[in-house]
Amino acid sequence: MVQPSAVGRVLLLVAVAAFAWTGAASAATKILAMGDFGVGGSTERGLGATMKKFESTHPTDLLLTLGDNDYTESPSAFHQNWVASFGWLGDAGLRIAGTLGNHDVRVDNGRYEYDELAMPRARYRRAVGNIELFILNSNRVNDAQTDWLKRVLPASTAIWKVVVFHHPAWTCGEYRSNAAIVQRWVPLFEQHGVQLVLNGHDHNYQRFGPRRGVTYIVHGGGGSHLYPIESCPAPYPKRRFARAAHGFLFLRATDTALKVSAVNRRRHVIDSVVIKP
Repeated sequence: MVQPSAVGRVLLLVAVAAFAWTGAASAATKILAMGDFGVGGSTERGLGATMKKFESTHPTDLLLTLGDNDYTESPSAFHQNWVASFGWLGDAGLRIAGTLGNHDVRVDNGRYEYDELAMPRARYRRAVGNIELFILNSNRVNDAQTDWLKRVLPASTAIWKVVVFHHPAWTCGEYRSNAAIVQRWVPLFEQHGVQLVLNGHDHNYQRFGPRRGVTYIVHGGGGSHLYPIESCPAPYPKRRFARAAHGFLFLRATDTALKVSAVNRRRHVIDSVVIKP
């Protein structure tokens, strides 16, 4: 058996190290998320262009919407706006997962958005690498969805469980906490290992500190007019950061850490948090 030379051994070690580094990098799951963006026109196209530029340097697996994907209440206008703003997703290789907001369900309960946003129904789950998304229709906080959560959350073996719906469990801006969600769904998040909950609806960005292991983030700053930030009542989780700003979220998850960054329209990170499993 021929032994490798000293130079050969060095090159082999370099190759192994490079393979390990690229393997670790590729193991990260990356998601872009945006809420309350469906205003059409130059504003929505501008958001799409900004996210396209960001994605070109931060290759991403999936685009997630947080609801209010369409304010026009016109299926044809929604289609035209989506293609004009996010038609680049297919060429970039991004999957899509949509969430329904209150404006989306005003026409045909939002079904006209299903094809564009790759939604099998209003409530579903989507596995993306080491993340499992549990997407709910918060326009209906009913027994069917609550019972579904009771089944699917404990059954999931994903490292990261992320729940997504439009109306925030906790928010202090134009709106306040959704009492039905806090009563019916929040205890299930805490009991079954959910680490992150993402919402829209309030047209700003807010990040709350963990409440019994669950971090809540609101981002409704996709493009509609912004709402002011207000003080939170005492029973709420402590809010760590808030800003009335347009932009989107970027999630990067390895097996040991989930980093969530809020990115503004200049593609600058204005806030970030690292969550441990």
